[in-house]
Amino acid sequence: MKNIAVIGAGTMGNGIAHTFAQSGYKVELIDISEESLKKGMDTISKNLDRMIAKEKITEEDKNDTLGNITTHTEISDGVKNVDLVVEAATENTELKLKIFRHLDQNTSEDTVLGTNTSSISITQIASAVSNPERVIGMHFMNPVPIMKLVEIIRGYNTSDKVTKIIMELSEKLNKVPVEVNDYPGFVANRILMPMINEAIETLYNGVAGVYEIDTVMKLGMAHPMGPLQLADFIGLDVCHSILEVMYEGFKNPKYAPCPLLTNMVRAGKIGVKSGEGFYDYSESKKAEKVSAQFNS
Repeated sequence: MKNIAVIGAGTMGNGIAHTFAQSGYKVELIDISEESLKKGMDTISKNLDRMIAKEKITEEDKNDTLGNITTHTEISDGVKNVDLVVEAATENTELKLKIFRHLDQNTSEDTVLGTNTSSISITQIASAVSNPERVIGMHFMNPVPIMKLVEIIRGYNTSDKVTKIIMELSEKLNKVPVEVNDYPGFVANRILMPMINEAIETLYNGVAGVYEIDTVMKLGMAHPMGPLQLADFIGLDVCHSILEVMYEGFKNPKYAPCPLLTNMVRAGKIGVKSGEGFYDYSESKKAEKVSAQFNS
């Protein structure tokens, strides 16, 4: 595999494109918006600059990485002659099915079709193509260039050959692939999301505050980040969506989103990307922190 297409230039998409391009693969980065593509490429450039500052790569490495990426606003243009497509669009079932129907018509039968979905059934997504044995889940972790894990999810029809190819490819990216089966939430989110939801329930029930809950989990359970802060970084809307998929899939009330989570999503307080979630990430708050550090 030498040519990779990535659909979606958002947080996960640009991270996946960055990772493949830095490993020497030619990457076609696809998004419907030129603005989103520019923002995605700017993010990749800034992340490479951070790696230069830490002396992990050179300026030449950065230029080579950026030179490996070509952008497109049409899927049909971006997926010509690629060996693998990794879809990293919004976590919406209908959108993913629409994309995969399009891929079925615009890729060769030998092209492996991957999806970075964090919860939606691979088998369901694969139903949109005529040969579902070539569809597989590649669930990267955020931030993609740093996190080692890739959940490799086999759909009901995913072939052994495709699974082997993707496991080996992930290792070439210096990742650690773990093969799992196709059930709601897979492994990572099946365990993580109920924990986050329970932390939100603990706050909702008044057992303790945000800082206290996160401190208990960080210091008592050796978590690098508390569950409420982690939820902010994932996006409360994403957490809510994953919980709903799991609740629908298992029909078990333990996966139902906490009412507080639902209300925060409805209010638009969805974490880092909105500037406020369980913590305040607004510019004014950042300025207060800088001022406090300067005056201390």
